[in-house]
Amino acid sequence: MHETTALLIELGAIILGLGILGRLAGRVGFSAIPLYLLAGLAFGHGGLLPLNASEEFVATGAEIGVILLLLLLGLEYSASELVSNLKTQYPSGIVDFVLNAVPGAVAALILGWGPVAAVALAGVTWISSSGVIAKVLGDLGRLGNRETPVILGVLVIEDLAMAVYLPLLTALLAGLSLAGGSLTLLISLGTVGAVLYLALRHGRLISRAVSSDNPEMLLLVVLGLTVLVAGVAQELQVSAAVGAFLVGIALSGEVAEGAHNLLAPLRDLFAAVFFVFFGLNTDPAAIPPVLVPALILATVTVLTKIATGWYAAKRAGVRTAGRWRTGGTLVARGEFSIVIAGLAVGVEPRIGPLATAYVLILVILGPLAARWTEPLARRLTRGAKTPAAASVPSAAPAAAEAQVTSEPYTKPEQSGRAEPSVPDVSDTAPSHG
Repeated sequence: MHETTALLIELGAIILGLGILGRLAGRVGFSAIPLYLLAGLAFGHGGLLPLNASEEFVATGAEIGVILLLLLLGLEYSASELVSNLKTQYPSGIVDFVLNAVPGAVAALILGWGPVAAVALAGVTWISSSGVIAKVLGDLGRLGNRETPVILGVLVIEDLAMAVYLPLLTALLAGLSLAGGSLTLLISLGTVGAVLYLALRHGRLISRAVSSDNPEMLLLVVLGLTVLVAGVAQELQVSAAVGAFLVGIALSGEVAEGAHNLLAPLRDLFAAVFFVFFGLNTDPAAIPPVLVPALILATVTVLTKIATGWYAAKRAGVRTAGRWRTGGTLVARGEFSIVIAGLAVGVEPRIGPLATAYVLILVILGPLAARWTEPLARRLTRGAKTPAAASVPSAAPAAAEAQVTSEPYTKPEQSGRAEPSVPDVSDTAPSHG
């Protein structure tokens, strides 16, 4: 068979298969990420039917997928929102880092993988999945909940931290010296600071320069600018993903909204290709030896994420039931854990299988934890009450805390970008469970 013909057949089969898997995941109410990973495992090296003709194309598509994931993430936030969250939520961000990055680092050291792998695995266990969590919040009807801004605040801090973490990890993986790594980090911090300053002071001018009433022109300019900046960032060893994220932050208002609508389908396509590519490069036979460490690590970091959410919600004045919901919602890991592991497999190949098993566990467990953490905690708490305390009706405070309102997010303009705002919900609001 001609090489081009084989490429077209394999690509068509991959894209069609991804569509079927995505539809199946939607039917059962779960993220499609684990199915994409399993598909990659099935058709990759050591799988049932290795794909050869399309391997190079899929690898390039995977790179574009990472860039688009970070670009659209940046489009979700305004520079003022990032600065505001950094000022108000940094204690929760510190707790999140300590509780969830340390288990990954310790696990890598115990397994004897070395300090560089420890930094990489710390990132795998630290960063929650913004995509999975956003979908879960929508599916459960919690977008108007009192705790939702807290969840978003933690995610924003994690995303902003990625702009520092990824260049540092890239420098370590490249084997740079302490001086070289410090220089890369300084370049990254300077770039982030400069972009935030320009976005705050001159965001409208940047957006006006990019803006176009023609959707085709807007798509080409934003996509071309993003790929160009990502390539330059990669050359400077700052990370292509961070470059794409910063382009997203720099755009605001109608330009950001229009670019998001145009690029979202492309993001979904190439992100799916990225997850398949990661699975293609993971030997299924390498997963069973790391399954027990993955299960232990998943169990520990489920508890630490719940503790993180509890702390963050408590700081924000959210009552008990909302604290449990916050923690349960933050459990899911996904796209960024795979991105980090994909960077690190060249230094420590065993990170790939461990990260795959870990993400498969938590991307399935995440929606379940979001749904059941609060009811389970409430039942356990009731069971622990003394007879005297149990005689006092306790459902009212719990019901008062559940606070799902009938109002959706409103989107006032702030710093040129539509920013979600949560309605003021009193502690006596009726519960939806």
